[in-house]
Amino acid sequence: MTMGLFSRKKKRQQQAEVEDLEPKDAIDTEPSDEEQDVEAAEEDAAPRGEHLEDGPYDEREAPEEDHIDLGGLRVPTIDGMELRMEVDQRSGSVTGANLVIGGSSLQVQAFAAPKTRGLWEDVRASLRDSVVKQGGTAETRPGVFGTELITRLPVKRTDGRTGYRPARFIGIDGPRWFVRAILTGKALGDKEQSRRFETLISRLVVVRGSDAMAPQELIPLHLPGERPGLNPISAGPTDPLARGPEITEVG
Repeated sequence: MTMGLFSRKKKRQQQAEVEDLEPKDAIDTEPSDEEQDVEAAEEDAAPRGEHLEDGPYDEREAPEEDHIDLGGLRVPTIDGMELRMEVDQRSGSVTGANLVIGGSSLQVQAFAAPKTRGLWEDVRASLRDSVVKQGGTAETRPGVFGTELITRLPVKRTDGRTGYRPARFIGIDGPRWFVRAILTGKALGDKEQSRRFETLISRLVVVRGSDAMAPQELIPLHLPGERPGLNPISAGPTDPLARGPEITEVG
């Protein structure tokens, strides 16, 4: 299926937010490795590039353009993009969307979040711990959407030796929602492809809805063309490394 490519661009001026910091008490303990990494990443925060739109958008603020309706997420149509949906075999519920372009894949999911704070800091720490416990590596770095996590997870190769699967985790906190995106494949080492996926993320639309949801509860998704959210995912903490079986739906 050939999808249209939108050329509309928004010019935006980044507004710097300055926060007054109280001096630390002399008896404060040393920050943890995670806190040091985050502080360093925030001090060195990458500028939001001109290749990005203003999103991910909340449904109420999204611009008028064509999207693929997946229920809790609306995905922009990109020329050459293949959409693969992930479905839990036990419940039949859709658990995520994979956007595949040129040999790279971006898994996107949206979760409910509290009104008063974001989730990315907690999810990032959970991810880091999980990867390290499995013998992998995880480090934070500044990114165009804020602090990112770069991981290398050990995997068994066909020859019996251990290899490593790299991934780039991007988290964006929104109004009562949180988007997690996982980029894998060639784009990790290709700046142009990476920027293309970053633009895609910045054009996502999150449809949180008004229903009460527990923090970290997956916002229900559905296949393109289906009625939304008949089988919501039960509340519970996010499993940051979990993936469901993929079925190709649009391509």
